[in-house]
Amino acid sequence: MEKMIQKNKNPGFTLIEVLIAMAIFAIGFLALATIQIKSISQNATARMYSDATTMAVEAVERLMALPYDHPDLNQSGNPHIIEDRVHKIEWNVQNNKPVAAAKTIVVSVSGANPHAIPLNIRFIKGQRF
Repeated sequence: MEKMIQKNKNPGFTLIEVLIAMAIFAIGFLALATIQIKSISQNATARMYSDATTMAVEAVERLMALPYDHPDLNQSGNPHIIEDRVHKIEWNVQNNKPVAAAKTIVVSVSGANPHAIPLNIRFIKGQRF
């Protein structure tokens, strides 16, 4: 009797093909997970920077609204500090800089988080005559 080659009528995937497909899927999934983790980290950094900017601008607006001879704008009180649980707002005043009858004020905002980026805003307040 002659041997007949019998073809499989139900072709499927071999074990090695399934393992290769799973490896490709796992590599893709790990790449997506890495991107997601980086995205979360960048969003947190942007939020901290945005919060610090908002607090610094609010401090500048408050200091600009004060009278020229207000105690919070006195050079002898340097550094002026306001702290809460999350941020520290500090400002330093220099009298007669850059010209007479003007004060240079530097507002710094730093966070309790060691990864927070400190922010500085410098502005000049002039005396009205």
